[in-house]
Amino acid sequence: MSAHAGDADLAPRRQVGVLPFRRMPDGSFMVMLITSRESRRWVIPKGWPMKGRKPYDAAAREAYEEAGLLGSVGKRPLGFYLYEKRLKSRDAVLCQVKVFPLEVRKQLKHWPERHQREDRWFKPSEAADAVAEAGLAAIIRAACKRETGALA
Repeated sequence: MSAHAGDADLAPRRQVGVLPFRRMPDGSFMVMLITSRESRRWVIPKGWPMKGRKPYDAAAREAYEEAGLLGSVGKRPLGFYLYEKRLKSRDAVLCQVKVFPLEVRKQLKHWPERHQREDRWFKPSEAADAVAEAGLAAIIRAACKRETGALA
């Protein structure tokens, strides 16, 4: 599916992201998804690694920039998934996203990309159904099936 036939043997570009969640009073979880700027698909906050920041810190920074989320980020990834990112040049590159848990404490009223995306809280099963990437859906399902506290 790549724009260039010769790209197939290139290693995927690495990205970092968070699975934002909050624990409900009944012990269940809710997961936040945001829309991508270009295709408006439901995705998680993610981006490129940042020089001088640990991967989980860079992922938490993306959650702030893309969704205004503040909370505690886990240092151990929940997993990885692959997706094709469309570049401004219209080419597509394969990306591997390392996903960290983010227990959301609050969502700010103002953040950098507020007017560029939508955000919504989902039940985990609905979030898994809403995302296009099978690998991300599997991470959401697995993370929320674990015992209470496994995300934190």
